[in-house]
Amino acid sequence: MSSSCEEENIGLIEIFKNRLRRLILVDPLLDRLHFIEEDDKESIRATVQNKGNLAAADQLLDKIVKGPRTEGWFNQLIDGLETVGCKHAANYINNNPPTPSLEAENDNCVRMIQLLQSTLETMKTRDVCTSCHTMDILTDEDRENILAETENFGNRRGARLLLRRVVRNEAGWYSLLLKALSKTEHLTLVKELQGEDLVEEEGEGDAPHALKNDKELAVKHLKRNQVPLSQAEAPASLLETSCDSLLDSISNVSLDSTLDSSMDLYSDDFHQNETSRTNDSMDCSSPDGGDGGAVVATETAATGGPEEGDIVLRDYQMEVARPALEGQNIIICLPTGSGKTRVAVYITKEHLDSRRRKAQPGKVVVLVNKVPLVEQHYSTEFGRFLRQRYKVERVSGDSQLKISFPEVVRKNDIIICTAQILENSFANAKKKDEDGISLSDITLLVIDECHHTQKGGVYNHIMIRYLRQKHRNALLLKEQAEPQPIPQVLGLTASPGVGGAKTQQKAEEHILKICANLDAVTIKTKNLAEESNAPFKRIASADKRKEDPFGDVIKGVMEQIHAHAGVTPLCEFGTQNYEQWVVLTEQNAAKDKNTKVRVCAEHLRQYNEALHQSNTIRMSDAFSFLDKYYDEEKKKKYDPEEEENINSTDTERFLFTLFKDKKEKLRELTKQPQYENNSLAKLREVILKEFTSRTEARGIIFTRTRLSAIALSQWIQENHKFEECGVRASHLIGGGDQSLVKPMTSAEQRDVLQKFRQGEINLLIATTVAEEGLDIKECNIVIRYCLVTNEIAMIQARGRGRAEDSSYTLVETEGSGVAERESVNEYREKMMSKGIARVVRLPKAEYDNKIKGFQLQAIMEERVHAKKKKQKSMQQEDPSKVSFSCRHCHRAVCSGESIKVIENMHHVNVTPRFRDLFTVQENASLQERQLDYEANGVIACKDCGHRWGSMMLYKAIDVPCLHIKNFVVTYNSKNKVFSKWGELSIRFPAFDYAAHAVDLVVAENSEDEEEDTM
Repeated sequence: MSSSCEEENIGLIEIFKNRLRRLILVDPLLDRLHFIEEDDKESIRATVQNKGNLAAADQLLDKIVKGPRTEGWFNQLIDGLETVGCKHAANYINNNPPTPSLEAENDNCVRMIQLLQSTLETMKTRDVCTSCHTMDILTDEDRENILAETENFGNRRGARLLLRRVVRNEAGWYSLLLKALSKTEHLTLVKELQGEDLVEEEGEGDAPHALKNDKELAVKHLKRNQVPLSQAEAPASLLETSCDSLLDSISNVSLDSTLDSSMDLYSDDFHQNETSRTNDSMDCSSPDGGDGGAVVATETAATGGPEEGDIVLRDYQMEVARPALEGQNIIICLPTGSGKTRVAVYITKEHLDSRRRKAQPGKVVVLVNKVPLVEQHYSTEFGRFLRQRYKVERVSGDSQLKISFPEVVRKNDIIICTAQILENSFANAKKKDEDGISLSDITLLVIDECHHTQKGGVYNHIMIRYLRQKHRNALLLKEQAEPQPIPQVLGLTASPGVGGAKTQQKAEEHILKICANLDAVTIKTKNLAEESNAPFKRIASADKRKEDPFGDVIKGVMEQIHAHAGVTPLCEFGTQNYEQWVVLTEQNAAKDKNTKVRVCAEHLRQYNEALHQSNTIRMSDAFSFLDKYYDEEKKKKYDPEEEENINSTDTERFLFTLFKDKKEKLRELTKQPQYENNSLAKLREVILKEFTSRTEARGIIFTRTRLSAIALSQWIQENHKFEECGVRASHLIGGGDQSLVKPMTSAEQRDVLQKFRQGEINLLIATTVAEEGLDIKECNIVIRYCLVTNEIAMIQARGRGRAEDSSYTLVETEGSGVAERESVNEYREKMMSKGIARVVRLPKAEYDNKIKGFQLQAIMEERVHAKKKKQKSMQQEDPSKVSFSCRHCHRAVCSGESIKVIENMHHVNVTPRFRDLFTVQENASLQERQLDYEANGVIACKDCGHRWGSMMLYKAIDVPCLHIKNFVVTYNSKNKVFSKWGELSIRFPAFDYAAHAVDLVVAENSEDEEEDTM
């Protein structure tokens, strides 16, 4: 670039500086200006953070003017401005400013938008946003941010952001906005913006006529709205002067001065006005209040959306955050919906900002215990507010990232992940041949739902590593050696619980152990009884069934099976105690190779489940469950390859006949509604009452099993009474393949939750997967249906009701004990609150002493556990010492020496002999592709049809994968059953992919040669 040209470009920047400082979005623009040094960028970003966008824009423009500048800097600047939606600014710099008259008209248009802002906020934001996006006055990023703002904070907040972004466009945006409003049927707003009470009607599909005289309309608006003179920037007599005088006054006030004083839509001061207005009008439960009403004071001149906003905490939120802001480890214990996550976002931002100012590296890892929470925390919290300042990434089992986790950590400032991923990476770091990360790589560790940091949990494994390093550091300091850095720790929970404690002392001990495990200096909490809207609670009890012929038939069948198997349970049919008894009976029979008792126990478990279902959902659902089970069992007895039935045992034939004989009787009883359980009728009564008494109802029903969640959803969808009341239901269940029911994928869960938030679905029937963490703040009805667990689950479920006037109902059957267990949980909740208060009041010396004692105890217990585990692994038992047989028919399957392991996880058998022993059946619950493998089908015993595992496609090779729970393992001459491979102390060698692939290629070549010679 010639020197004269460069001087001209710099001159344009200096001439239009007052304009540019208002139009530039600094933070996103910096990422696209490669000619500015990183240190300078960091300094400018710090100014954005501390002083706002205007000051940062001044600093950026000064830096560009003063230099140094590399070749191509001007094109970079123009391209960057256009990319981030600042084309108006780009036109000024590119010596293509609007004409003075057009500039004045544009200023007036901005002024009119500001004057009518409160009216325009009533627009249907989503529709207008989409229309503006198609007209290119909103970028893709603008659209994403506006829709997110609308979804999370309400229509008005979204509309405000839309208006702030639209007015930054080059001249001409006003007519396009009118067109967008017209297309989305906002004719009243169009009339308002045109300054006329009567506007000639437009033809269908036509855009409203162009603005004829913007200055005249500005005068009308000034008069109509009685604008204060301080805002109009005009002399005292302004409103009494002629239109021409007023016209001249407005025209003579340059955009520079107008913006400095009154153009709130551009101004840095706008966010302060917005904050005070929001603080005055919102409480913690308001949908516009976000997570606990933490206010987002958006730097409008700096941002294209709320991601880049300052987070202004409420007084109680700032109070609980204060120790963490000073660098201390704490637990934040606040009720669900009161803003824990938002506080964590604020602490994260302050932590990274502080380290950046000190020129120190910062790395934040946010841990969650459920896969759906990874995306939720990214999209609605950490990513949404911080990704414009910092690099934010999320990683889970569902992630499609093509780089390793350590590489993700190295490349990003904030990483949101499931805890197991971090623990695996820590474990890998210990192996010289594995890539991993260490604790010293992290500067802040945020642990969501931190009450899970207990013995045996993955959170606890991570924190034990932390505690060991902390105590090592104490020794290093004594030896005057350099300690290893360890991260600051921030725990978040709505309820640490009492750990089953029966006394107040034990409750306090449990809370202290949680604090010790997290190395917290205190647990910060606040009684928000006056500030939050606790849901109204009631218990709806249904009368006991007077007659239950359906259940009587099932009980009669179960008694016949007991007699056939020669077993006598001491538990009541249909209860959890009976299920525990039957599971234990099946395991013992499998070890004893008693096929008769084992098979009977397996069928008894299904009848017990059906009995439980008939007591909670419809008899037809219980019958369908049994009918499907026996259909699946029959399929196992048919070999599609051989096209013949597999031999059945006498016991199996007895069980099939028994069900067949009772099948029609059961089917007939399902058609007699007078015998349905009363709890279902009570649930119907509660739902109808809630949905008919509310203007807008949105609720969740929690139930125990996936089957009942699906069945209740179908029951509601098939009942026209619910449809008349506007109930639109769907189910939400977990993702693990642990039952006969097909699990939901994470994508399916996200889809259901999105529809719920948007109101397309207004009643979720969910298992406990929705109890913890999931952000469903529009909910105003919570029902626990015949379900009680512990006090933590009670508090979490109750906390799903975040909207005003929420209700929490427990539906139970009289005499079931559900209401009594709920009372116990309420008592434990009071113990917990009292325990937290006492722990907080402990003298510091006493608190520190107890914490240290519990930490040393946890380290020693972990050491003992690790030693035992190491001793087992050091035994190096020969895999040939174990053998496997079918759990159903006891056919010998293979020796342990045939088992190989893929990725330290999947146990496979690829021997030719093994392939002759099983058939491959269709996998009804086929899952999405995971890494380098996927499940293609179910492998089952050729003799009895019992499932053994799955056929995996691993790097284009079919490998049979065995599930140990489906086998009896003979080890040291004893028969044993295991639920996981990790319970078996023998370690099997790794699968040699290359060797196996070579064998397959050789075998295929041999087959080809044989075909050629034939």
